[in-house]
This record gives sequence, structure tokens and C-alpha cells, in this order.
Amino acid sequence: MDYEQLAVGDCASFEKTISEADVYGFAGIVGDFNPAHVNQRYAEQTRFGTRIAHGMLSASLFSTVFGTSLPGEGAIYVSQSVRFTAPVFLGDTVKATVTVAEKLEKGRVRFECVATKQDGTVVVDGEAVLLPPRRPAA
Repeated sequence: MDYEQLAVGDCASFEKTISEADVYGFAGIVGDFNPAHVNQRYAEQTRFGTRIAHGMLSASLFSTVFGTSLPGEGAIYVSQSVRFTAPVFLGDTVKATVTVAEKLEKGRVRFECVATKQDGTVVVDGEAVLLPPRRPAA
């Protein structure tokens, strides 16, 4: 969708079950091998009692929505703020939802971002600003 097609209240989601392979793959890509994510024995001694997924792994699902459905192809990320509110465990299903909150000047759009687990628990929230494609001038 281009800037002109977007309306306040438009929303889209992406849902993914977080697997062990996802956590190890993410760790390998970003270089974060914190034992809270990759070492079960270590993680059993933490406040969570088991391994947790990287917070940014869950937050990165917003990018999936932005790049594939709302606004979709050609959108450029300008900024993202996130707040991590609950852990995501291996096997949890995370649903990332973005909603158009405001159309700004210079073709920018502000989105509200919320990620929840299968039980409705909010695990990440925040907002993003994107630069969706613009229609060519007629």
C-alpha cells in the first residue's frame, strides 16, 4: 500500500511459533549467545526457569508485517521503539500486530506495534515510523 491508500486504524498481523531453531538461528545472525537463550542448564537457574527467546526476535516480527503486508513492498523503516513486557519461551506463538496510528508530514506514517503470546499476554509493545511508497505525481 502506498501512503495515499493507508488510513488510521488499518492493521495487519503476522504469527509465528518460536522454535529452538529460530532462537539458535537468531543468535547466530546477531551474535547474541547469552546463555539465557541457548543454554538450558544455565537458564534453569534464572528467574524464568528455562530458556527464553531474544526480545529482539519477537520485535523483529513487526518488520515482517511492514515488509510483507502493511504497508508492504517498498516501505522503509525510519524508527522503532519497543518495550519488552513479558518473556517468550520456546514453543510460544507470537502474534505481531501493527496499526496505523497517524499519517505524518513528509509521507511518514506512525504505527502502534503490539506482540502477544497465544494466551493474550503482551510481550512487546511500542511504535514505529515508516516511509511507505508514494504514488508518482500525475
